[in-house]
Amino acid sequence: MTTTSTIGSDLFFSTSANENQKTMSPIPLLIRPLDLFLCNDLEVISDLLESRPLKKSSSCSTIYLDDSTVSHPNLKNTIKCVTLGIYYHIRNRNSDRIVDIFDERQHPLTKDGMPNNRDENRDPDHRTIYRFVRTLFSAAQLSPECAIITLVYLERLLTYAEIDIAPQTWKRIVLGAILLASKVWDDQAVWNVDYCQILRDITVEDMNELERRFLELLQFNINVPSSVYAKYYFDLRSLADQNDITFPTEPLNEDRALRLEAMSRLCEDKLIDSNRNGFKKWSSLDSMPLTRKSAAIIS
Repeated sequence: MTTTSTIGSDLFFSTSANENQKTMSPIPLLIRPLDLFLCNDLEVISDLLESRPLKKSSSCSTIYLDDSTVSHPNLKNTIKCVTLGIYYHIRNRNSDRIVDIFDERQHPLTKDGMPNNRDENRDPDHRTIYRFVRTLFSAAQLSPECAIITLVYLERLLTYAEIDIAPQTWKRIVLGAILLASKVWDDQAVWNVDYCQILRDITVEDMNELERRFLELLQFNINVPSSVYAKYYFDLRSLADQNDITFPTEPLNEDRALRLEAMSRLCEDKLIDSNRNGFKKWSSLDSMPLTRKSAAIIS
């Protein structure tokens, strides 16, 4: 005689009267508290907890932070976002206005040149652009801030020169933007001859001419204010969210919390000093950020 019992709606187990042995089939993917409450067999409950342990939840609020900030962006994800922006510029272009200095058909980066007429008009995918940029950044040991400046110069070039970034020109445009950004941003800039060690088929004279024409088309406007840099950083973060690019996060530990507290206290002290030295005459004493002392009680 076999008796079948049901726990909830997911778990079924049968008990054989002759063998006095219990079997479970199938085991649920998630154990519900109601299932354990309805089951009176301690052995079955023990088997359930061993096979599918309950998920532990913390009642404390845990703060998760990523390692990417405006001043210290994450290199890998920043390059992903920048190359994604370049990919959308290529895909969403309305025409193919190009300048000869950026055309790979006239100035190839390799001895083989462009693959063929069919492939030279095909838009590159995001992975291809990412591999090209990541190779340059890894070989030249460039900082993630340089990637953001690269995108600033690239978009400024498209606006000033009134050109498009096309399948035939995107590599040389990106190369020129990286070359210029590395010299403007990094203290120890990479020389043009160093890029010739990375791209072995290109000459120093070609690199010099590419840099000169890039500067001329930019009208020598290479200044990037902090407000423009911050705007590009947060726009790239928004682009990452829209395309499911996740930044690695980790729980806020004690050391990082102390550093954040020290940085915030420093900013608060500077704000208090600036307000103390330059508060207006009509300011109320209640709104002044001065250190208050408890009132003395005289009995």
